[in-house]
Amino acid sequence: MSRPLITILDDEPEIRRILTDTLEEAGFRTQSFARAREFEASLNRVTPDVCLVDLSLPDTDGLALVHRLALEQGAAVIIISGRAQVQDRVTGLELGADDYITKPFDPAEVVARIRARLRGGPRSAATTGNSAEFSGWTAHFDRYILEDDSGAETPFSHAEGEVLRLFLESPKRLISRAQMQESLGGGAGESFDRAMDVRISRLRTKLREDPKNPRLIKTIYGAGYIFLGDVTWL
Repeated sequence: MSRPLITILDDEPEIRRILTDTLEEAGFRTQSFARAREFEASLNRVTPDVCLVDLSLPDTDGLALVHRLALEQGAAVIIISGRAQVQDRVTGLELGADDYITKPFDPAEVVARIRARLRGGPRSAATTGNSAEFSGWTAHFDRYILEDDSGAETPFSHAEGEVLRLFLESPKRLISRAQMQESLGGGAGESFDRAMDVRISRLRTKLREDPKNPRLIKTIYGAGYIFLGDVTWL
C-alpha cells in the first residue's frame, strides 16, 4: 500500500523543511511549494491525501485558495497559519478547511491531525461505499457530488462530505457534538461548533431543506443531530 501524499504550501523555507522532515520520518510522502502557482499546477498531475496550506501567501489569497481546494479537490485541507484570532479560524473552517493549526506549532501535533483526517476518510469508505441513496438523492463521495432524482448535480466540499457521510453511516441515531468532534477530529470549542453549524446549514441548503423545518437533518437542541432518511449504500 502506497504511503499517503502530503503537500505543503508555505513561503517560509524553514517551515517547509521542518514539516517535510517530520512527515517523512512519520512515514508520509511529501511535496512542498513556496508559491500557490506551483502548488496548483501540481494538482493537475496528482491528488494528494492532505494539503497543508498557509494563508499568508505572496501570490494569492490563501482563504480563496482554501475555498477552491475544498470544492474542487478530493484532498483534506488543513490550514497552518500565524493568524491566531478566533474569527480567522472560523472563516477558514467555514470556507471548507478540515482543520486549522496556528503557528508556532508542535510538529507532532501536525502529524496527529493528519492521521486523524486520514482515519476519517479511507476507513469510512472501506466500511461502506463510495455512493449512498437516500430520500431521492444520491451522494457520490468519490466525486463530491449530490445527484437528485432528475440527474441534476450539486458539488459539496470535502469538509461537508465528512459530515454527510457521518450522518449517512448512522441514520436515525442521535449524533452528539462530542461524537462529531471525536469522529471528524479538530480542536473542540467555539470554532469547531461554529464550523459544524455552517457545514450542516450548507448541507441543508444543498438538500433543499426548509431551514425552519428540515425533514432530513434534525437538530436536537442540547443533544446533537439526527438524520431521519432511509439510506442504501451502493
